[in-house]
Amino acid sequence: MSNEEPNKAERSSRSPGKLPGAEEAFTYARFQRGTGLIKEHLKNMPSGPGVYRMISEKGEVLYVGKARNLKKRVSSYAQAGRLDQRQQRMIALTRALEFTLTHTEAEALLLEANLIRHHQPAFNILLLDDKSYPYILITRDHAFPQLMKYRGSRARKGWYYGPFASGEAVYETLGLLTRAFRLRNCADTIFNSRKRPCLQYHIKRCTAPCVAYVSKEEYAKQVEQAREFLAGKSDMLLKQLQKEMQESSEALNYEKAAELRDRIRMIAAIQSKQHVSLTDSMDADVSAIAREGGHIAIQMFFVRGGRHYGGRAHFLQADPEATEKEIMSSFLSQFYADKPAPKLILASHAPEDISVLATALSEKNKTRITVSVPTKGSRKALITMALKNAREALAQRLSGRQSQTKLLEDLARVFGLIDTPKRIEVFDNSHISGSEMVGAMIVAGLDGFTKKAYRKFIIRSTELTPGDDYGMMREVLKRRFARAIKEDPTRGGGQWPDLVLIDGGAGQVNAACDVLAELGLSNIPIAGIAKGLERNAGRERFFLPGKEPFSLEPKEPALYFLQRLRDEAHRFAIGFHRARRQKTMTQSPLDAIPNIGPLRKKKLLMHFGSAKEVSKAGLDDLRRVPGISEDLAKKIYGYFHEG
Repeated sequence: MSNEEPNKAERSSRSPGKLPGAEEAFTYARFQRGTGLIKEHLKNMPSGPGVYRMISEKGEVLYVGKARNLKKRVSSYAQAGRLDQRQQRMIALTRALEFTLTHTEAEALLLEANLIRHHQPAFNILLLDDKSYPYILITRDHAFPQLMKYRGSRARKGWYYGPFASGEAVYETLGLLTRAFRLRNCADTIFNSRKRPCLQYHIKRCTAPCVAYVSKEEYAKQVEQAREFLAGKSDMLLKQLQKEMQESSEALNYEKAAELRDRIRMIAAIQSKQHVSLTDSMDADVSAIAREGGHIAIQMFFVRGGRHYGGRAHFLQADPEATEKEIMSSFLSQFYADKPAPKLILASHAPEDISVLATALSEKNKTRITVSVPTKGSRKALITMALKNAREALAQRLSGRQSQTKLLEDLARVFGLIDTPKRIEVFDNSHISGSEMVGAMIVAGLDGFTKKAYRKFIIRSTELTPGDDYGMMREVLKRRFARAIKEDPTRGGGQWPDLVLIDGGAGQVNAACDVLAELGLSNIPIAGIAKGLERNAGRERFFLPGKEPFSLEPKEPALYFLQRLRDEAHRFAIGFHRARRQKTMTQSPLDAIPNIGPLRKKKLLMHFGSAKEVSKAGLDDLRRVPGISEDLAKKIYGYFHEG
């Protein structure tokens, strides 16, 4: 960039702001400060591969990028004429620059993906709904392996198959597998305590290894057959079973032959249900992009052993100027950051730096992985099918968003709001007779419920009367908004509500108003929703500060929407309260005593019958318990009787 200030026409085309005058001059001044910061960092920036991070004045990560040559890549941000408006806005907000060197560009790509997932920078392409996928697991840490659904890190030793698109798809497949291969699905604790076979044996879904109705060798054969099937070797398995059925029939073992016949039919049924028309029994993931305006959907299909394990659409947030190559590259690197990748990834659009992506995934998964854009044949047909599903998913999402926007507009009308709310926070409390008091907050907006923004509150105040709903609400709201003031005082982070909805009547609304007034927050709309006469749904009454309560017509869409919000908050609060209560019920006073582990705790409870009786026991009684020494008996006695 030249040291001379650009003329007015040049400034209008380059500066981040679109409005002329003083506001634009100020924005351009910030942009110049950002480029100056970058130029200063370039003096000491290395030329190797790595990852760089643009940091805002508040310390937030604005953008994470990777580069084969850090110095060359970052220097491009100092060339105003080559930057689009999005990049110019980013540079104007940048107040610090950090970088991390890596050994290779592939390593930089993996680090970039992890940092994006962690920081969710505003100027990166973001995967909005990156959820974990379920797998089928055959365990390897037991003499008789268990067949089960599994989700999470692969901490347990075993063979994993998947991913499946949903839990329902896993359960459907597990049901078919237990009928075909008759593997146990019970937990190890249940298995070890069985004295006679359970119902699964009687309905021919298990061979009852728990009571030795099947030998270890024969059960291992069942496991091996299930593994062959899940690995895509079903044709070979069917031939083997058909041969065994023929041999059993010729040996006049008709019962065994009938069992094998049923197994063959079941395997063939699963095969036909999940089969994909491919020339080979491959493992592959299929990804296809659909775009409409600024909205993006990527449909994923999972093919394992030539069988379709289902699919799911993912939605992304990206700048309208981002290309399909950039979107596909960012999606795949983020998607596989915490998931194993198959040996083949089929994509509708070639990712940016496709060879670097393939190398990075190969290094991460310790096997060769190919990223390909098919142009013909059965693989192209899969891409075409994925594209169709991506477009349908995006159309449904946009339709749902339009409906949600209409509901939010209705809400603004009902409560007399100046603007349509984009973020609604709903608060509810839960307790039983004042015990285990908790609060909960749910969040809803244009995209429905935002579950990652939900919050739980354990009521901490020792001054509240048990069951004081008003006091509980005051504590929850004070903690929530005091934190918001501390973390986002300028309200620029999108974490402040446009409407606070309280599950309660005039008393709860007044308590909420008192808290906000105490914190100096007078411009946040508050409304209460309470059950009407006889607590019937549809007769809810609504409370606004300083106004008479009112009801809505039963057929009013806004009423149904408000009921959904209230019910979701209630469900979340009740669930948290139940979890807390369950935890309390399973805890024992003995857990707090040092050197009392599970074994000694069990001996004490077996000897005295309950923790209450242990607390009443004298020193001599405690000494008589096997495994309880003189010193430990004194500690137990002292815990219950001293101080």
